Formats: sequence, C-alpha cells, structure tokens
Amino acid sequence: MSKKKQFVEQITSMEEDFAQWYTDVVKEAELVDYGPVRGTMIIEPYGFALWENIRDELDRQIKETGHENVQFPLFIPESLLQKEKDHVEGFAPEVAWVTHGGDAELGERICVRPTSEVLFCDYYANKIHSYRDLPKLYNQWANVVRWEKTTRPFLRSLEFLWQEGHTAHATREEAAEETDRMLEVYADVVENYLAIPVLKGRKTESEKFAGAEYTLTIETLMHDGKALQAGTSHLFGDGFARAFDITYLDKEGKQQYVHQTSWGITTRLIGALIMVHGDNRGLVIPPKIAPKQVMIVPIAQHKEGVLDRAYDLRDQLAKIARVDIDASDKMPGWKFNECEMKGYPIRVEIGPKDIEKNQAVLVRRDTGEKEFIALDEIEARVPALLEEIQQNLFDRAFEHRNKKTTAVKSIEEMEKALEENAGFMKAMWCGEEACEEEVKEALQVTSRCIPREQEKIADTCFCCGKEADKMVYWARAY
Repeated sequence: MSKKKQFVEQITSMEEDFAQWYTDVVKEAELVDYGPVRGTMIIEPYGFALWENIRDELDRQIKETGHENVQFPLFIPESLLQKEKDHVEGFAPEVAWVTHGGDAELGERICVRPTSEVLFCDYYANKIHSYRDLPKLYNQWANVVRWEKTTRPFLRSLEFLWQEGHTAHATREEAAEETDRMLEVYADVVENYLAIPVLKGRKTESEKFAGAEYTLTIETLMHDGKALQAGTSHLFGDGFARAFDITYLDKEGKQQYVHQTSWGITTRLIGALIMVHGDNRGLVIPPKIAPKQVMIVPIAQHKEGVLDRAYDLRDQLAKIARVDIDASDKMPGWKFNECEMKGYPIRVEIGPKDIEKNQAVLVRRDTGEKEFIALDEIEARVPALLEEIQQNLFDRAFEHRNKKTTAVKSIEEMEKALEENAGFMKAMWCGEEACEEEVKEALQVTSRCIPREQEKIADTCFCCGKEADKMVYWARAY
C-alpha cells in the first residue's frame, strides 16, 4: 500500500460520517490538539496562524470604524454578575466558578467570564458622567469559558477565543446604528475573506442574547446542511444601564441613561471554514486568510540545481504572496497529500524537466486543476489565480446554499425537506413562541433568523395555520 493511500485513509469520508470527518481534518491538518481538561483545546501553530489572519482583518475593520481595543479581567464577582437578572439566567448553566484561593475558601464566589457585559457596565457606570464622555467604542480580544456539556473543537469548547465589542451611546438611534454597522463588518469579513455566504437578519425573541432588546445575526450553512451562527450583534437599549445605573448629563443638563450594544465572533469561524470548504482530502482554505497561499514542492530535489531554483522561486514569489517551500526528504506524493490536507490554495511543482523548459506547474487546491506556466510569467499569474480561487470558493458555497434552501408551507413539508434536502428552510411564521417550541421539539429545528429581505411564501403560519407576515429561515444547527 502506498504512502499516499495511507495518508488519505486517515480521513473518514464526509459522506460516511461527517462528524468524524470533521474531527479527522482538525487533527490531521494540525489545527488543534486536545487539552488536559475535557472539552479544552490546544490551538496549534497552523490553527493559530489561521485565526490570526481572520483576527487581523477584523481588528483592522473594527479600528477603522472608530473603536479602541481594551483588556478587561477574566474574573467577575458573583454579586456583580447578579445585577442583570435576565443576563445571568441566560448564562447560569454554563458558568465556571472559582471558590478557593489557595487553600482558603473565598468569601464570595468568582465567575470565570462567559462574557464581559457586566464588567463593562460596572466600568461605564464609573467613567460616564456627561454627554461629552460618549460614545464609548470599545472592543477586546479575549478568552472566555463556558462549561458546555457536549464539546467539539472550534464549534463548542469550554474555553475559546473571541472578540467582544461593548459600546455606550447617548441615544437608542445611535446604538441601533452601531448594531447594524458591526453586523455589516462581520458579513464583510465572512463573505469576502472566508468566502462563506451569509444570511443577515434578526433573531426571534426566544433566540436572542440574554438581556438584549434584540439580536442581529449572520447565519451560514455547512456542507452537511446544518446551520452555524457565525456572528451576532446585540442592541441592549438602556436595560443594562438601568440595572447598573449608567447615566449621563445631556446638553440640557438632564440625567439620561446610556444605550448600549455588544457584538462578537469567535474561533468557531474556523469550524465554519472547515465545514463549508473542506473535502475528503482535507482543508480548503480561501487565499485571503490562508497562512500559506503558495507551497513550493521541488521534484527530484536531490538533483543538481533543483533546490537552488526552488528557493529562488520562493524568494521571487514572496514579494506577492505568503509562500513557503517543502524541502524535507519526504517523497513528493507525501508532500502533495500534506499540501492538500492543509488546504494551501496553490501548490507549485518544479523539477529538472520544468527547469529545462523554464516553467513550473501550478496546482489549484479548490479544483485540482494543473496549469503549466512560464517562470517569467509566474509573478503575474499567481495573484490572479489566488483571486480566481477566492471567488470560486464563494460561488461554490453560494450555489450549495441555494441548492440546500427549500420553501415550505407546513410542518409536513419541512419534515420532507429535512429528509430529502436538509438545509435552510424558508417558512412563514405567526410570531408565536409556542410554534417555535413545537417545531423544535418535533423536528429538532430552530429558527435561525428573520431575514432583512422578506419573501411572502404563504399567507399563513406553516405550524399553526394562523395569519403570518414574517418569513423566517429554519434549520438544524451546530
């Protein structure tokens, strides 16, 4: 049995077992290893480089919209967490508590942050006094802990990385504009950098963030037809401000409550990336966020001049792309499989015959197509090819989402869609939470969002038959 075959067989086919395929890819591509505590993960260098590229672009856009980065504590005293009732109830089942410092029992339990709203609110209550102190546009890059019952790398882990924006404004209108603005930033990063199409909309009341007035979301569809929430932006209104007494004097000298927002994305975006673009040979990474956009594989590198020419080519391409060379003593077939497993957008092959012909071979990860290119044309071709790959990945994911989206007019039609073409299901909804619960219980389906772009599929609710004027996307979800 060849090494090539052995390498590929380390991945379970996604058609055979999608969950196991996902786990295999995460491990074999060296994105993460498991931590010593159940449900924790060690993000390895390649996985962290991927997160850094996503983070850096998002950080750039966050700063471009006027926000400043800050860092708040990891610990929250229980008394502070209890100040906003709805919020604490929403997170109570997932909170990890510190009860001892050394051998001494603490006088008050300390929460390991599941999110930082209460910390920012406590800070704002002390810092905001006048309209001149507003707006406060803060963001932090941090780790948080949520004690999940069922875990999976990137998708759900006890500890994960994210950014959380927390802003305070003089008026509700300003806060609402901020909520919209940041959702658009998220949509831009996910669509234009991760090449994943999103649905933008509003969460239903039962699915919104605990303590929020409303929650906006971007929803994505994975290869197996399950949805994944990729980012959320919340309008708090003045609810938290009233709980924490965050007030300011307006221009007329009147005391007013501030209006707040919160918004965040997490390392689960890497999970989305894997499940949208990956295939049975491993990762497929969009060029814009790929840690290595081009991997050079010398062929017959033991022959005179091959390695020298490969290194020259690396230096040449380094001006226009993130490039590396695999000059290890592994067989070329093994190197090719590693390139595919790690999802490098372009593999460049160069050997003695190529050098003679003054050419190289470009191999696309997304389609597997090979292209022979003259070495004096390669600097122009590589950036163009990276753009083609980026666009193709988005188009492919968009087409997949469309094929996996079904309009339904009844629970029976929804059940049939789940059996025959599981994915997003568009259906009219009366707005009653009882219908949401019935569908969730019967089919394990949740409302994903009330999209901004509404369609009228029918006059009545697909669940209860009452009059309905809201079209909602539904799906089984991660």
